[in-house]
Amino acid sequence: MASRKFFVGGNWKCNGTGEDVKKIVTVLNEAEVPSEDVVEVVVSPPFVFLQQVKGLLRLDFAVAAQNCWVRKGGAFTGEISAEMLVNLQVPWVILGHSERRALLGESSDFVADKVAYALTQGLKVIACIGETLEQREAGTTMDVVAAQTKAIAEKISDWTNVVLAYEPVWAIGTGKVATPAQAQEVHDGLRKWLHSNVSPAVAESTRIIYGGSVNGANCKELASQPDVDGFLVGGASLKPEFVDIIKSATVKSSSA
Repeated sequence: MASRKFFVGGNWKCNGTGEDVKKIVTVLNEAEVPSEDVVEVVVSPPFVFLQQVKGLLRLDFAVAAQNCWVRKGGAFTGEISAEMLVNLQVPWVILGHSERRALLGESSDFVADKVAYALTQGLKVIACIGETLEQREAGTTMDVVAAQTKAIAEKISDWTNVVLAYEPVWAIGTGKVATPAQAQEVHDGLRKWLHSNVSPAVAESTRIIYGGSVNGANCKELASQPDVDGFLVGGASLKPEFVDIIKSATVKSSSA
């Protein structure tokens, strides 16, 4: 099989001060972590700290924006365009996070349009999908995540710069974590969906990462699952244990 480079993203969400940012970046800069050949690390501070983090952060780690506008900039007060991110040499953007879907009403089609536009501008995209607790309990998890993925698949043809982040909404910020078996089941289902509906090559090469209360204690067991290609980390990415999560990439490299 083609080896998929382990990917660890840190989503700082709407947190932090200038001082907090310096502390977090100092911890990351001093951390001994596996090389870039083994793991790709991307951190996503709020927009106002993007340039500060980019200027201070070690060169083997990249930065991501937490969102961007759905098309070219213009009269869209409060929005940030993909072109602006490219201009600032911010290589990555997180799109479709469940908090934006749920709190701001972003539909799967709207998210898909954002993903497609960001890719045309040369950004790399962490595209988030995931089901609610009600949907999981109703047994519709695969239907929901397949529909969210299908919306994206219908708008893009090249998956090279897409990382798919499976984030069960019921596990975000709740302390509940999908068991390694539950995560693997959905990741495997998503890979099979890509195989059947996009192409076997895209299914094989696209990284599907897990997000939802990942921490230093559970990351190794999750990382050992064959279709879990990394993590999108929330709260723990603001803490020193984020370094332990990055190190869990060695679980994959030792078994490769």
